[in-house]
Amino acid sequence: MNENEVDLESPGNHNEAPSSDATKQTHRVVPSHYVYPFVLVTTLFALWGFANDITNPLVRAFKEIFLISNAQSSLVQWAFYGGYATMAIPAALVIRKVSYKSGIIIGLLLYAVGALLTIPASVAMNFNIFLVGFYVLTFGLAFLETTANPYILSMGPKETATQRLNLAQAFNPIGSLTGMVVASMLILPSLEVAEFREAEKAAHPEYATMLPSQVDGLITSAMEASAQADPEAHQAMVAHDLDVVKTPYVVIAVIVIAVMLIFIFSKLPDTGHEEDKIELLPLMKHLLTSGRYVGGVIAQAFYVGAQIMCWTFIIHYGMTLVGLSAAQAQNYNILAMSIFLASRFICTFILQYLRPGLLLGILAVGGGLLTLGAIFLQGMTGLYCLVGVSACMSLMFPTIYGIALTGLSPNDAKLGSAGLIFAIVGGAFMPRFQGALIDGDGMTIAGQALESVRVSFFLPFVCFVVIAIFGFSVNFLAAKNTAEPAST
Repeated sequence: MNENEVDLESPGNHNEAPSSDATKQTHRVVPSHYVYPFVLVTTLFALWGFANDITNPLVRAFKEIFLISNAQSSLVQWAFYGGYATMAIPAALVIRKVSYKSGIIIGLLLYAVGALLTIPASVAMNFNIFLVGFYVLTFGLAFLETTANPYILSMGPKETATQRLNLAQAFNPIGSLTGMVVASMLILPSLEVAEFREAEKAAHPEYATMLPSQVDGLITSAMEASAQADPEAHQAMVAHDLDVVKTPYVVIAVIVIAVMLIFIFSKLPDTGHEEDKIELLPLMKHLLTSGRYVGGVIAQAFYVGAQIMCWTFIIHYGMTLVGLSAAQAQNYNILAMSIFLASRFICTFILQYLRPGLLLGILAVGGGLLTLGAIFLQGMTGLYCLVGVSACMSLMFPTIYGIALTGLSPNDAKLGSAGLIFAIVGGAFMPRFQGALIDGDGMTIAGQALESVRVSFFLPFVCFVVIAIFGFSVNFLAAKNTAEPAST
């Protein structure tokens, strides 16, 4: 995923004795006695950002390494985001009963175990073991995200809690960009399947006069024929490429274990956790009767689905429709993330002048129009439209998050937060459907022949339509409530 949730409350116990120094501290975003734990916890934001964005390019890489369909290779996202969905609510319930430090250590341990599972997966050359590894890894990410955000909020006065969380969140994209760069510069160019593709293009100069989608299909067929003709050579190529894929996960596992040891031996402030009995069924009943909350969860699922589809299949788009290599196509993912970051600051500024629902609706309309551009416009113009979608997605996750939790009590908001993390399951289901569409046939619309990759982007378009309906509906209700005179 990848975005970070924004909690609406600032839990914590601040019982420092009043003094002139303490008075000064109340105006600081991070009080001096919290600087070390704040820095330590903030490193977690970069760690889960790295995991999110080094995994997206593997959907295309595994398709070629294992010679499987797009639908099968998209199971990478099924496992990755399915792990979030599975563990979101259990992690929230556990963290209500243990210290934040314990929750972080559990998360880091699961993260490391999942990353290290790439070792037996690469040795056995087994795609399914990779999927299990990603699934376990995201158990850890669910614990980290559910723990780190409220812990950051608790490290100081609640008046500066939002600023504190935004500061910590700024390090998440650093991890995301690092993951993208590692994929672009170290993984994708080092794969022998990439060398095979280039060799095929060099051996067939006629490919230069053909559509990229035709070339992509011919090279895939050539790769399958080569695997049948010389199974030993193909196995050697697979072993080499899986070793390349495994290496960054082993390195990050070592880093995660080192960070876990630092947490274990560091004295961190205990800002409190819940001891009250959890009345789960009444709480869920209350949440499920809130139209704003249920609508927010649905919109969040569609948003995460749209985000993961646009960022995962941009490589397929660039390779199949524009004729780029995997590494070149991944560079456009990096450009999309850079635009995403810049747009976040711009949209945060605009949010001072527009209601959240209205801005969300406008962004969703923009995302839908750019997606249509990616579908109907040819060549680099269509690719740039797909890159531009990231500008519209920049503020969607936290905006939907905040709208959905508005008006809920603190206890309701805690479980509600877990429900919104559970909505990340959209990133598991929808890429699977899009992969199946890519495997299918194209279609003709208004006299224009559309390749299957283009057709597949109607799915994120539908997601933006759903988000737009939610945003404009919330804005309409907010405007209506503001216009109604107060009852006497």
